[in-house]
Amino acid sequence: MPPDRSVGIPWTSVAFQTILACSLIGVMGVPIVSPILPTLRTVFGISDAQAGLIITAYTLPGVFLTPFIGLFSDHFGRRPVVLPLLFLFGLSGAAIGFAPAFEVVLLLRLLQGVGASGLMVLAITLIGDFYDGAQRHAVIGVNGSAIGIGAATYPLIGGALASVSWNVPFAFFGISLLVGVVALFSLSEPSIDDPPSLREYADRIASAVLMPRALGLWVAAFCTFFLFYGGVLTSLSLLLSDVHGLSAAEIGVLFSMVSLANATMASQYGRVSKLLPARQLIAVGFVGFGVSLFGVWAATTPVTIGVLLVCFGLGFGVVMPTLDTTTAGLVPGHLRASMLGVLTSMLWLGQTVGPVAFTGIAQTAFDSTTAGYRFLLLFFGTSAALGGVAILAYFQFMAERDSILPFEAS
Repeated sequence: MPPDRSVGIPWTSVAFQTILACSLIGVMGVPIVSPILPTLRTVFGISDAQAGLIITAYTLPGVFLTPFIGLFSDHFGRRPVVLPLLFLFGLSGAAIGFAPAFEVVLLLRLLQGVGASGLMVLAITLIGDFYDGAQRHAVIGVNGSAIGIGAATYPLIGGALASVSWNVPFAFFGISLLVGVVALFSLSEPSIDDPPSLREYADRIASAVLMPRALGLWVAAFCTFFLFYGGVLTSLSLLLSDVHGLSAAEIGVLFSMVSLANATMASQYGRVSKLLPARQLIAVGFVGFGVSLFGVWAATTPVTIGVLLVCFGLGFGVVMPTLDTTTAGLVPGHLRASMLGVLTSMLWLGQTVGPVAFTGIAQTAFDSTTAGYRFLLLFFGTSAALGGVAILAYFQFMAERDSILPFEAS
């Protein structure tokens, strides 16, 4: 079925519905699992560091595969790439519920991560293929809102399903199979330009990574997801269980606060972006991260922690759209996909390293993991807040001197 190119949101278009489904599935893999990490720790008799590997195994493939998803889809078409990813995600994810051992869980999570690695990139690619002008902006806005709502809902779903049995949340990943079947029979193949050669594409990626003006973006992207996946979704999940005795469902409710705040702030980004230059908006977001993590370290009740997670979500809703728009504006249109692929790879890298770093340090360098997590929240919270303030002060000082700033937004 061809896409609806009339002005407005094409709600009845199969192409549009597939795009939303790919985006929602692409962000499903961690928020559903994160609230049940304490439960999985008990089920498989594993340590905190091993529990963190459940997140890392899922995110690791995206670090290496994401920059090349665009190349594969350009050469072979969108359908031949997106359909296998949907089926691989659903089959491997649902199979985790039947895994007999922890090693099998990690293998299946690795395969699931391969499936997830390109879904969100392909969703944005399909938007560019099927829509243009004002309709493209409208579809991008709806797609972003859907991601925020999904990310807010998934912890609740994971926690609620885990109250039935530890393996029930993994059955939810089977939705990807239904989406794949619908797309198999209904999604049309968009027409695409002649693809670049592998050498040309590799040269583009190398140039993008080494652009001086882009280096700060890669660092900010890595640190954002390092803090979120390592500090919040992994470490805080285990702390909420061990210290406050919360169930998976209750942890899911708290984590949904981050995504709700993120979705709310992101929906107002058009207005927020007019207040400060991109470099300063990113710094403000990191101040929000720092205040949140520092506050979580000092908090004594789950309610207070929930309020502080809202602060983290607001910062997230500022930083992520700024990273996307600034990255897209650094280069001409024919290089934009390469740049966004590199940015996405940095995000996956942060997701991969964060859980391993937090759980590994807490388990090996401290007498108890609880003490380790609390110290790491204090350390990284303070570092993020002070770093954000320092960057704000630096650029304000440079602006007052009428100097040429090294990190300009387009």
